[in-house]
Amino acid sequence: MSDSLATVPAVEIDEEGTFKYILVRVKVKDGDVHKDIVRGTKSAEYHNHIFEKVEPAMKALGMECQCLGGGKIEHNSQEKKLRVFGESTAFGKADHSVAAEKLKGVFNNYEITWTDDKK
Repeated sequence: MSDSLATVPAVEIDEEGTFKYILVRVKVKDGDVHKDIVRGTKSAEYHNHIFEKVEPAMKALGMECQCLGGGKIEHNSQEKKLRVFGESTAFGKADHSVAAEKLKGVFNNYEITWTDDKK
């Protein structure tokens, strides 16, 4: 994996609450190697607001990115639980199983579940 790609955190989400998230495929411009990342925040009213922040940041690192879909994350830091569900109207439903695996890599002491249900 490219050194610059390795510096991109796999997960950046809010510390608490229920919020929108997107699954993004990042790759070095004109390269074949890619990495899927999870980004989520309560400050985003719509899923595209998250992508509008991620894309310029990745371009500044010489990367290109594509949104693979979205949904919601329910983060309960006190109970150490994360639940991935729902879908994005703009980008469609992300593969929540992939997002959950990414979350497990960062929140390895959490109970992490996912569902294709909308709620």
